[in-house]
Amino acid sequence: MTWASTWAAAGALALASGSAGAAEPDASRASGAAAGSAGRFPDGFVWGTATSSYQIEGAVSEDGRGPSIWDTFTKKRGTIEDGSNGDVACDHYHRYKQDVRLIAELGCKAYRFSVAWPRVFPTGDGTPNPKGLDFYHRLVDELLANGIEPYATLYHWDLPQALQDRLGGWRSADTAKAFANYAGHVAERLGDRLKTIFTINECGRFVPFGYGSGIDAPGLKLPQAEVNQARHHVALAHGLAVQAIRAKARADTRVGMAENITACVPAIDTPENIRAAEIATRELNAGFLNVILTGQYTEPFLSWAGTDAPKFTAEELAIISAPVDFVGLNIYAPQAYVVAADHPPGFQSLPFPTSFPHMSSPWLMLGPEIAYWVPRLAAKVWNLKDIYITENGTSSEDRISPDGRIHDLDRVMYLRNYLTQLQRAAAEGVPVKGYFLWSLMDNFEWVFGYKQRFGVYHVDFKTQARTAKLSASFYRDVIAKNALRA
Repeated sequence: MTWASTWAAAGALALASGSAGAAEPDASRASGAAAGSAGRFPDGFVWGTATSSYQIEGAVSEDGRGPSIWDTFTKKRGTIEDGSNGDVACDHYHRYKQDVRLIAELGCKAYRFSVAWPRVFPTGDGTPNPKGLDFYHRLVDELLANGIEPYATLYHWDLPQALQDRLGGWRSADTAKAFANYAGHVAERLGDRLKTIFTINECGRFVPFGYGSGIDAPGLKLPQAEVNQARHHVALAHGLAVQAIRAKARADTRVGMAENITACVPAIDTPENIRAAEIATRELNAGFLNVILTGQYTEPFLSWAGTDAPKFTAEELAIISAPVDFVGLNIYAPQAYVVAADHPPGFQSLPFPTSFPHMSSPWLMLGPEIAYWVPRLAAKVWNLKDIYITENGTSSEDRISPDGRIHDLDRVMYLRNYLTQLQRAAAEGVPVKGYFLWSLMDNFEWVFGYKQRFGVYHVDFKTQARTAKLSASFYRDVIAKNALRA
């Protein structure tokens, strides 16, 4: 999951000059008849849930797994709010069969998980570790045996520590090459059962927070030029991985990425403000999504970056923009409400009032309309045909009642409102193909440790008992009806 993008915060008011080249005016959209007027989603809509390796697996020293940057980072005093780490987490490495049953009980037909790079290549490259990949063989087989389609993510932040030590992690283009080798290895060995592979998850979080502000692993505070260069190397890693997967996996394997897109919303739904939101969507996502989907950095982005702009070649841009089959968008909170401006770059981001509503996490501002506007604007700006909402969910206090039940009404409210807006988008013909709820169960929530709970299953981290929350019943009902209303 994600916080608000630091590029959005820095860039929304700092794009100083340059023509923004707005997207074309909106053409008439499809009626979306398949998503009927009774709150129904289109036939064949994919309902899933999502997790990530370091947040749930535990078993950090078993079967040859090497250390990751998060293993190292969590051991430093003061980095994690509750002083915890992912050494055990949800013990999913040993309890995966039980957890697959939980997915099945929700009625989900898809599960998005991540492969731990240091399990497969303990030092990041070199000789692979067969025992590490064996776990994912078992997991994929168990999912398929339960009628659940595996959606694999190859990088969800757990970079092998050896690559950080030897190369500087994402500061080096050699890390991108090592990632491509790892991606090809996984695709070759799991590709007979994997139809869908995500390369990179949330570059917009782990680069600025890990290499810029020092909040996330590896905890660096680098100059902006080096942060921008690291982001470029991640984009290059994505492109090289796409090539490797195409070469090693089945011909029908689908490849894409999942990004915490900077979520822009027109403050008022006028044609001028909607056009401004299109410009903002492109420019505030110019450093990763736009360069992947268009093969170029925009002029406003380069102007804003100035001498801090990433160094790149035409060959690298061609690799980065290798065609993808879909785009995954992680959405939680609005990050920019915009209005039209009569000066470059053509939009103005409005400040958030202190009274703006939020969930139990102060950063998670409540803006259900992003579930409508984000896919609509992304589809328009980049001419996307297949979009998945690859993460959406909320933390909750999750108080346990005397009878042992967890009535997380705030999460039910959040999901109902966001899914209502997503259904609105689908009904208008926006090409949203599926939704992955974050998260299946409570887990290690990065710098917050175990204090923030995002799961629809409660986890007692002392006993590892899983308990369904009210939100699990809500989500199960939505999936069963493929609709929000009866």
